Amino acid sequence: MIVETAKKVLKIEAESILNLIDKINENFVRAVDLISTCKGKVVLTGIGKSGFISKKIASTLASTGTPSFFLHPADGVHGDLGMLSPKDVVIVISNSGETAEVLQLIPLLKHMKLKIIVFTGNANSTLASRGDTIINTSVKEEACPWGFVPTSSTTAALAMGDALAIAVLKKKGFKQENFAILHPGGTLGKRLLLKVTDLMHSGSAVPLVRENTIMKDVLLEMTSKRLGVTGVVNKSKNLVGVITDGDLRRALEKHSDLLNKKALEIMTTNPKWISWDALAVIALELMEEYAITALFVYKRGKPTRVVGVIHLHDLLKAGIV
Repeated sequence: MIVETAKKVLKIEAESILNLIDKINENFVRAVDLISTCKGKVVLTGIGKSGFISKKIASTLASTGTPSFFLHPADGVHGDLGMLSPKDVVIVISNSGETAEVLQLIPLLKHMKLKIIVFTGNANSTLASRGDTIINTSVKEEACPWGFVPTSSTTAALAMGDALAIAVLKKKGFKQENFAILHPGGTLGKRLLLKVTDLMHSGSAVPLVRENTIMKDVLLEMTSKRLGVTGVVNKSKNLVGVITDGDLRRALEKHSDLLNKKALEIMTTNPKWISWDALAVIALELMEEYAITALFVYKRGKPTRVVGVIHLHDLLKAGIV
């Protein structure tokens, strides 16, 4: 019984969303135009469940480059209309189109000469007659047994809000780089914004030894810097190789006198590099491609001079992975 009920709810709500496809018309296009050309903010309002949906749509619009916020209808008629400006566009959500608290706002919004977009399930409602453009979010039935608990109707309004936000996003030419700027704390933001220079070890924190350094001292350098790797440079301070923990294990199998060997005898030549101004996610991709855990960093114009080193752990800590 429980499983069947859950499946039925999902089916009804899924069908409610699919039925919205045929309701995308010139009114929807008009709404996109109003929002994409809005010089102020897009203000969402609704009460009860519609209020929660309004908050989510406002958040989605804001995160995709359209300044937006939620205004509670009751607060609006008690002073918060002062938050609105003549350049704003208002989206009003009410499934019945007869919600008293919402209707109370309409004359005030009209007085301010604001454009009003209405989301409603009742195209013949009072609210629908007051909007500048009407988006039909009607559903055949709610998913509850009695047919009145807001379920399918709120899902439909939410989905239509997403459709509107993404349509506006595309019309405004909003790109993933813009999204990253608005989401610097998220994984996508970090992947698109953080550069190697933001995460790399530099200065005295970079493990480096000369070609003729004996392995005893190489081990001390690797141990003190705790990155499991050291770069090997020549007299001109150009990077000519690297020594990793893996190189040490392999060398131990070949040389009984490893500690007396020189770095150039143990190092791996042709080390992998990355530019300091490359995105950190590119460093991750290179590490995955070559099955390594660290990359030495160069600065453009000096492709053989070490300016830093970036380790897989740095990328993990930064949330790039």
